[in-house]
Amino acid sequence: MRVLVSDSLSEKGLALLRAEEGMEVVVNTKLSPEELIAEIPKYDALIVRSATKVTADVIEAATSLKVIGRAGVGVDNIDLDAATKRGIIVVNTPGGNSASTAEHTIAMLLAMARNIPQAHMSMKQGKWDRKRFIGVEVRGKVLGVIGLGRVGMEVVKAAVGLGMEVIGYDPFISADVTRPLKVKLADLDDLCRQSDFITVHTPLNEQTRGLIDARRLGLVKPGVRIVNCARGGIIDEAALIEALKSGTVAAAALDVYENEPPTSSELLALDNVVLTPHLGASTEEAQDNVAIDAARQVINVLKGQSFRNAVNLPSIDPETYDHLKPYLSLASRLGAFLGATCRGSLEAVEIEYTGELADLDVSPVTNYLLQGFLSSVTEDHVTIVNAPLIARSRGIRVSETKSKNHKGVPPAIRTRAVGKEKSRSISGTVYAGSEMRIIEVDGYRMDFAPHGDMLLIPHIDQPGVIGAVGQLLGREKINIAAMHVGRREIGGQAVMLLGIDGLPSRQSLDAIKTVDGVLDVYYVRL
Repeated sequence: MRVLVSDSLSEKGLALLRAEEGMEVVVNTKLSPEELIAEIPKYDALIVRSATKVTADVIEAATSLKVIGRAGVGVDNIDLDAATKRGIIVVNTPGGNSASTAEHTIAMLLAMARNIPQAHMSMKQGKWDRKRFIGVEVRGKVLGVIGLGRVGMEVVKAAVGLGMEVIGYDPFISADVTRPLKVKLADLDDLCRQSDFITVHTPLNEQTRGLIDARRLGLVKPGVRIVNCARGGIIDEAALIEALKSGTVAAAALDVYENEPPTSSELLALDNVVLTPHLGASTEEAQDNVAIDAARQVINVLKGQSFRNAVNLPSIDPETYDHLKPYLSLASRLGAFLGATCRGSLEAVEIEYTGELADLDVSPVTNYLLQGFLSSVTEDHVTIVNAPLIARSRGIRVSETKSKNHKGVPPAIRTRAVGKEKSRSISGTVYAGSEMRIIEVDGYRMDFAPHGDMLLIPHIDQPGVIGAVGQLLGREKINIAAMHVGRREIGGQAVMLLGIDGLPSRQSLDAIKTVDGVLDVYYVRL
């Protein structure tokens, strides 16, 4: 078996590959795209980081390739669709830097609490200014952890060990999971009000961008201290800067920024900020971990042994894949819609298949739906392979049923997220082989293409609601591209689904909530 390593890889990972009997390892990190296409037919496996672009042309030429290993998380440089069609397994290494990022978070928290960087620089300048750098203890303080995925949970364990009281916000995790770690769950506003320290560990998407904004910074305890080692943009930097200047926020420790590097940011001039240049995963151990993990998975695939963290379907024939492909995409979108519009503690995800789908093995479709759902609500890197495991680890029950009397019934997917306080359902189908449609939301009939920016607005069916919403969006120069209103009776509850051309501001969404008759508003990007 021959393995090509086309990007730099830790020696520990290479040693693992070379130790395998009958395995030849070739390291060539200077291949041009044309040279890679010419070379790849010789190999059974390819290991890359982010530099090598594994295009459809490369995969088409890879007549012997069985597995592509990505030493890292992102797989944007790999054509997954082409790999799946060819039956090539793609694996990545999402957990290799969790400990590194969690440790950096704790290091930043302590450095901020004790003014260590500032005191260090003062000493370098020949000063001995003990009074200026009086800090605060973390023992007995309340730490608010936003996002309880892999990194968030590691931070929780360390904080509990430091004697901190931890409260957490993650609407997609069960209290049964957090209770053994002594984490109290709270909604985000209450977390802001109660915490002495706040740290964020969520993905960056349209639901989390600006999650800590001026409004929420107005809720915090005076003198709160904030850490962000997750993604720049989760905290509104402009609002944070103003809060740091006013003293509402006593200090901040940041490893990530809205624009990197932050060469023109006001943060650089503030004395109450600790800054590092995106070092969360920059440890020798993390680099070794991703290399070792990628090597082990590639070895296991080549030897026919069990592996984990596959990011595409590991075994699906081209004919079945072509048949299921539109439903895989539909399922991913339905899941993402649920993830963006569900709030509160979640207990279960129920999925029902009708029509010809009831005669097929739809487990890949279920996994795509769960991946779409979980990707928008957790910092963990969710794939169609590990999505069921992540759901179980969060205490979410997943059930899959098929309609018994489905002959003559159009194929459709119906899914429902069940929470302790409320549930949400959505159904979808595919017309003419490729036209995806949302056909039901919360029991209300719909006919809507699941694409682009959307607003879901539950409301009372009364005159003036639709016009008022349209006026508010118009003031922000946001065009309504499509609209469908579902209702059961005149004057009863209804659901409005809008397709819009642009991203509404948080202020605009808050304003829509105040419209007489509007019950809530949810922004979705598909």
